[in-house]
Amino acid sequence: MQPPVRSGGARVSLAGLEKRFGERQVLHALDLDVEPGEMVTIVGRSGSGKSTLLRILCGLERPDRGAACVAGGSVRVVFQEPRLLPWRSVLQNVLIGLSSVDEARARAVLDQVGLGERLHEYPGVLSGGQRQRVALARALVHEPQVMLFDEPFGALDALTRVSAQRLVESLWRQRGFTALLVTHDVEEAVLLGDRVLVLEEGRVVHSVRVDLPRPRTREMPDVGRLAGALLAAIFGSAEESGRSVATASTPDVTPRVAAGTAVGADLGTDIGLLIPSAHLAE
Repeated sequence: MQPPVRSGGARVSLAGLEKRFGERQVLHALDLDVEPGEMVTIVGRSGSGKSTLLRILCGLERPDRGAACVAGGSVRVVFQEPRLLPWRSVLQNVLIGLSSVDEARARAVLDQVGLGERLHEYPGVLSGGQRQRVALARALVHEPQVMLFDEPFGALDALTRVSAQRLVESLWRQRGFTALLVTHDVEEAVLLGDRVLVLEEGRVVHSVRVDLPRPRTREMPDVGRLAGALLAAIFGSAEESGRSVATASTPDVTPRVAAGTAVGADLGTDIGLLIPSAHLAE
């Protein structure tokens, strides 16, 4: 069975993005530019605005001010929980929102994530890692230009997590989509990212380019050194480590993008949103 055609990535631009929940401001005038096909990983302490940023990009939240733009591409989301329908088979879960004519494409994607022999089984008999692969296939079947990952490996055991990381990286390299991945695992951010962003109180305080060959492993000395420097930056624990990150960091300079209007699928569903040309505005 032939794999789906490489879809390519779309540029993601944020300009002056702000979001408040009640009296608490979660995002502060956030500017960011993500190149087509780039893998950007996002780390930071709980409450720093990581997931809110992704939710704005996929249309689940609207910014209070500023603009977010996905230039000419569709967006899909993979959450920490697979959020499968237990009464539907693996294939039927992937086909949600699609017609029967799309079944061949769904089968091809499931084969690509290693579930080609489990099409007619139900979520209840799958492992946690397998269920997350179904969720990944459900997003990929739409051939998105932008993929958002909100701690997709957080609920997996250590060995399954490594396997899932390698799968996502492999699919990203094959398909070329733009990816933003939120994680609490700093080493994971270094292993997967072309660039690692550190968010603190809704601001990008560091943007670190990871110029290491792929595939990367946790045993690589440079991975450990960069992860340690990032942890020091996050917790502000060592001036020397902070300088190490600063030497690798460059500020994001993002051109202003015009405010538009929100478009997309029914926001009542959270199984991955297809946004033909997402412009989320003031």
